Amino acid sequence: MKSKTIVILGGGIGGIVTANRLRKLLPVNHRIVLIEKNSYNSFAPSYLWVMNGDRKPEKIVRDVKHFVNPGIEVFHSEVKEIIPAARAVKLEDRTQGYDYLVIAMGSEMVFDNIQGLDEDVLTYYTLDGAIKVKEAISSFTGSKIAIVICSLPYRCPAAPYEGALLISEYFRKKDTNNKIEISLFTPEPYPMPVGGPQLGELVKQTIKSKGIEYHPLYRLSSIDKQNLQIHFENKESYNYDLLIVIPPHKGSPVLKESGMANETSYVPVDPLTLKTWHENVYALGDASAISIPGKWKPDVNMMLPKAGVFAHSQAKIIANNIAVEITGKGEMKTFCGDGYCMLEAGEGVSGFAYGNFYGTPNPQVKLKKLGRIWHWGKILFEMWWLASPGFKKTLLGWILNIGGKILGIKIDL
Repeated sequence: MKSKTIVILGGGIGGIVTANRLRKLLPVNHRIVLIEKNSYNSFAPSYLWVMNGDRKPEKIVRDVKHFVNPGIEVFHSEVKEIIPAARAVKLEDRTQGYDYLVIAMGSEMVFDNIQGLDEDVLTYYTLDGAIKVKEAISSFTGSKIAIVICSLPYRCPAAPYEGALLISEYFRKKDTNNKIEISLFTPEPYPMPVGGPQLGELVKQTIKSKGIEYHPLYRLSSIDKQNLQIHFENKESYNYDLLIVIPPHKGSPVLKESGMANETSYVPVDPLTLKTWHENVYALGDASAISIPGKWKPDVNMMLPKAGVFAHSQAKIIANNIAVEITGKGEMKTFCGDGYCMLEAGEGVSGFAYGNFYGTPNPQVKLKKLGRIWHWGKILFEMWWLASPGFKKTLLGWILNIGGKILGIKIDL
C-alpha cells in the first residue's frame, strides 16, 4: 500500500483527537503530521477555575507532545499559506506536502474592530487572561463589574454566563462589605440561543437568582477607558469599575488569504462529512462554518456552536473516513450533530444540556437540573484530557463512558 501523508493543522482538541485516532486506524507506513505553532496546550474549559482560584495555571498546561500517541510527527511552526492546488502547506521554514489535510486551527480573538477595545482589556478566554482576571477581582475595591460579549459568534456559548456565576460566587465567599453589582451585556436575545428559548430561560433565571443583572440585545459600540464607560448601539451607556470582555472571534487570517474561508472568516464544510470544497481537505471545530436549522431572530441563520465537544466528535468522523479511504476497510460515517454542554453555576453544581443540534425544525436540546454530578463529570473530563495516553487515561475514559450510560447520555471518547 502506497504511503500517504495526512497533515493536521492545529494542536487543540480537534487536531489532537484526529491525529491520535488516525494513528490507531492506519498502518505505520502512513505519516501523521501535526503542526501547531505553540509548544504547549492549556485546557481551555479550566480557565474559569483558574480565574476563581480553584486551579493553579501550571496544573492545566501540558506539552503538546504529551497528548499525542507514538508515531505522530509534531512540528511547531506557524502556517503561512495553504495551497490546495499543490496539496501543500507553506510554513515558516519549509513547505509540507499532503495527501489529506485537516484544518483544526480554531478561531482567534481580534481587538481592532471596536473603538477602545485592545489587548489590554480583561478576558478569561485565555490562560494569561484568566490569571489577570483573578488578580483583578482579588484586589477589587469598587462596586460595579461589567461582563460584555462583544459580538457573535464566540467560543463556548456557556462561558460568559459561567464566568458571571463564578465571579458572583467568589465575592459571596469573600464576604465583602461592599455590595458588588455584576451586569452581563450580550447582543443575543437570550442566553445560548442555539439551544432554544427553554434553555435560555433556565440560564437567565439561574444568573438572575444570583443577583446578576442581565441585559440582552446590547451590542457594544465603544469603550471609554478614561471615564470607565461602555457605549452600546441605541442603548444607554454604562459606567463600570471593572470591565471583563468576551472579545470578537474570527477564523485564522491564513484561511481567508488562502481562499479556504468565506465572508464569515470560517471554512464552509459539508455538515455530515466535514469535507471542504477542496479535494481531500477537511475542516472541523471552531475553524469550520456549519449552518443549522432554526432561527432565534428573523432572517438570521444559526451556526453550530464553537465548542470543543463538537471538534472532538468531528475529529473521530474525519479520522475514520480518511482511514476507510486509504485502507478500503470499515464503513464511512457521518457527523450527526449531537453535542452537550455543562454550565458551571458555582457552589459545586453544574447544569447540563444535551441534544441533536441538527434537529429540525430547531435543535432538539434536553435539559438536566443543576446538580453536583455534572460538576464532577466536568472534573473527570478534565482529568481524562490532561492524563497522558496509557492505563490512567483508559480507566478515566471507561468511568466517563459508563457514567454517561447510567445517566442516559452519550459520551463517546
